[in-house]
Amino acid sequence: MDALRPLDLSALAADPFWRTNFPDLSIGDAVPATAAPPPADPALSTARMAEDGYIQGRSDALATLAPRLAAAVVRLKALDLPPPFLFLFDEAWAAFSTLSGELGQFLPDLRILPDFWVWHVDPAAGEAGWEPHVDKGARALDREGRPLSLTAWIPLTAATPLNGCIYIVPASRDPQYGAGVDQRSRPFALPAVRALPAEPGEFLVWNQAVLHWGSASSRFADGPRISMALEFQRGDVPPFNRPLIDPAAPLPFADRLRLVAKQILQYRHMYPLEPRFETLARSILA
Repeated sequence: MDALRPLDLSALAADPFWRTNFPDLSIGDAVPATAAPPPADPALSTARMAEDGYIQGRSDALATLAPRLAAAVVRLKALDLPPPFLFLFDEAWAAFSTLSGELGQFLPDLRILPDFWVWHVDPAAGEAGWEPHVDKGARALDREGRPLSLTAWIPLTAATPLNGCIYIVPASRDPQYGAGVDQRSRPFALPAVRALPAEPGEFLVWNQAVLHWGSASSRFADGPRISMALEFQRGDVPPFNRPLIDPAAPLPFADRLRLVAKQILQYRHMYPLEPRFETLARSILA
């Protein structure tokens, strides 16, 4: 199918369009619950989160889901549609459900934030990931420096230094960590920067006060960096964004569609947004 020009708003707002164009994925009425094994080494995870501000791990379930989700992102790009529409499908939510054991050790009464994105960083087009930033800053830490919210990031293709992998300034290496300093002006030593290449099946989880970014890609990369991220918070603190999502609650197509529209608008400062997609998002929310 050719890219949708002009946008067929009525088609995009109905699930038959998505079921027809993405027959390998499913749309149900609940956030799928998948097996979430406990952390392999909770003590190590806790120590690393405290010192580095992030952890890295692997899930066999993610390795199975990643190729299907990557293919769907390529299909979205071919249809000229914003990549966060991936979150209409059960499989995107299921991928993050596999991490609930890892996330739950840091966030009691785990809740999903309405904050997510999907990237297709194309080296052939000279694209890059998002610029250096912190997700929510110092307010995402409690008085003891423990996370109140986390970002889970999943590579759907290999993320390498050539195609725009994540770079991070570990918490213990950042003199302004947790100080509420604007990321555009905070100093750090260049040797402190850490590249985090990752393969499909792996994941990164970082607290929302660490400085991080996606690097610029190189034309010598083997392929695009396709990835997705979803944010979480503790359920016993005020919401960082609304609506908070109970992982066990129903999440029907109409709610997913509104969540996608919300992302298109709330992250428009991070990427070029075509006016027609802004119109689309506002139409869905209206």
